[in-house]
Amino acid sequence: MDFQQHGKVQELPIALQAGLWGLLGGSALVVGAAIAWFVALPPRIVAAVMAIGSGVLISAVAFDLMDEAYNQGGFDATALGFLAGAAVYTAANIYISRRGAKHRKRSGNDPDERQQHSSEGNGLAIAVGALLDGIPESVVIGVSLLGGVGVSMVTVAAVFLSNVPEGLSSAAGMRKAGRSAAYVFGVWAGIAVASGIAALIGNIALAGADPNIIAATNAIAAGAILAMLVDTMIPEAFESTHEYSGLITVAGFLAAFVLSKLGG
Repeated sequence: MDFQQHGKVQELPIALQAGLWGLLGGSALVVGAAIAWFVALPPRIVAAVMAIGSGVLISAVAFDLMDEAYNQGGFDATALGFLAGAAVYTAANIYISRRGAKHRKRSGNDPDERQQHSSEGNGLAIAVGALLDGIPESVVIGVSLLGGVGVSMVTVAAVFLSNVPEGLSSAAGMRKAGRSAAYVFGVWAGIAVASGIAALIGNIALAGADPNIIAATNAIAAGAILAMLVDTMIPEAFESTHEYSGLITVAGFLAAFVLSKLGG
């Protein structure tokens, strides 16, 4: 689905528009953190939001990123990029998880998780983990504007919905670990700004690039996002919602699918 810019938004440079859309997607981290800070949500609610976000992201990977990558670069660039994105994300995720970011998407109800959130240096690891999750998504937002017809609203919605539970669950754990409001909101606001910058840079760096490069970029992001879903979001959703997680994820997928077709 493409969003046609109107009024003053049209006057903004495309790269700046990409940055603002990326910032919007990243701002969901702050929204989630604010909800967690002021409202004690049950873990099952957090997990349900995580499941919905997973379904939306799976739809975006399948119908936006991979389809677009194939149309632009064929099987070779798409397949290589897809596997490379998953491999790079997995390696980076293993590295930061062993340094304190393993539970960055958890609600913090388990004492071991609270201890991990409070360990020295783990705040930085959690921030780096959130950035690792968000960079591929933000770059995709920037690339989606290169066609000149507007941003993909399905992609923006997917990024936003996936970031809300991350900000919510991690902020809840940080608060229980005794972190201050300034620390928690500073972390997520910084990641939101970084997401906007990543979208802006992605747009500038790939403007006028060969279609195979753009295809590979979309495929790399798709592989990284799918690996992130399986490694972090889906296990957390299943842990708290159990037998309902599949149904909730399917509902999220269907909503994104319908949105993409209505705007097609």
